[in-house]
Order: sequence, then structure tokens, then C-alpha cells
Amino acid sequence: MRLTINGQMMSLEPSPQTVADVILRLDLSVKTVVVERNQTILTREMHVHTPVHEGDILEIVHFVGGG
Repeated sequence: MRLTINGQMMSLEPSPQTVADVILRLDLSVKTVVVERNQTILTREMHVHTPVHEGDILEIVHFVGGG
């Protein structure tokens, strides 16, 4: 499946089914990310229920602690 993630075309195989699958595939913690799918911001609870489709555009912002 081809998705645009943070402005870069990516091909993910096997195809992820949900936004949560994409987050796991990218090795990001679900608790520390904000996701926008096709210009709609998703709550954390929506990640596991929101499907991804060929050509979707995802913007994923993750937070890193430190100081």
C-alpha cells in the first residue's frame, strides 16, 4: 500500500489496515503521537478504528521529552 506520510511517499507491505497499524509499523508510541488523516485530526481512540486506504495522506507528529 502506498501512503504519503509527512510529505513522503511510502510503500508499506503487508498493507496496514488501520492508522494504529501504521503507527506500529513506524515504531512510534501511540501515546505520544498526533495523527491527521486526509486533513482530519484523529483522536488517539480513533487510531485503532480508522482504516487506511491506498493514497491516504497522513501527517504524524510525535513528541520527544528532554530538556
